Amino acid sequence: MEKEKMIQTLLDWGAYRAAVVEVRDIQFEPEFRKMCESNACGMYGRSWMCPPHVGPVDQLIAQAQKYPLALVYQTVGELEDSYDFEGMMEAGARMNDLTQKVRKELADCFGPDALHLGAGGCRVCPVCAKREDKPCRFPEKALSSLEAYGINVSKLAELAGMKYINGQNTVTYFGAVFFGR
Repeated sequence: MEKEKMIQTLLDWGAYRAAVVEVRDIQFEPEFRKMCESNACGMYGRSWMCPPHVGPVDQLIAQAQKYPLALVYQTVGELEDSYDFEGMMEAGARMNDLTQKVRKELADCFGPDALHLGAGGCRVCPVCAKREDKPCRFPEKALSSLEAYGINVSKLAELAGMKYINGQNTVTYFGAVFFGR
């Protein structure tokens, strides 16, 4: 599928913006992993797809840099106010649904070795099997975050011609598919 058609498909499915970028232009910054290590989201060490279990950041960066292209997409959710946690969670769920749809419906476009990264940690299961010391229940659906791979998402947005912040009382989420090896 040509790039323009991929982008239009994502827009038709509810993405706010989408673009294809060259991976060599993406800023990888291992320091972004410190956001994960600070445990701001409460998932550090509690999910197979979050640090430290997802792997060393240098290895993840090297893995992502093997791909020539990345399809970057974003969703924007409207919030009642900046404290609308429920609205943020609903917008995050919509983003995760879109990411899973991209993974499933466009699999032939990207190939079996594509790397899918989402917004924040994996939200496939309500409670990650890691918390029960069991293996991942759905490794074919599990998602790690852009930040876990050391990606500066605000710079990624700029590279893709998108805004990182899309106005007052909104929440913006980003996802990407690395492909084309």
